[in-house]
Amino acid sequence: MTNEKWVSLLGLANRARKVISGEELVIKEVRNGRAKLVILAKDASKNTSKKVLDKCKYYRVPVVYSETREQLGRAIGKESRVAAAVIDSGFAKKLATMFYD
Repeated sequence: MTNEKWVSLLGLANRARKVISGEELVIKEVRNGRAKLVILAKDASKNTSKKVLDKCKYYRVPVVYSETREQLGRAIGKESRVAAAVIDSGFAKKLATMFYD
């Protein structure tokens, strides 16, 4: 993806404490109905991708993709992350539109 604006918006959402990262925590937020958008790294393992995608599909949570786990981690100021959930609908809507521009 050439549009990297989402990285700074995700960073802002993270500073506002509206981002949960890490596979297990993301799945928990999806299950609780708090996740409004999930960002999955394209280089996540098949097993992890399937687990996260199946949950998101079941609970109807939209999923977008970051190129790498490093890119996703960097966006939220952490080391590599394979998945992140945005728990604020405002941030989620804006981020989703940035991925599809």
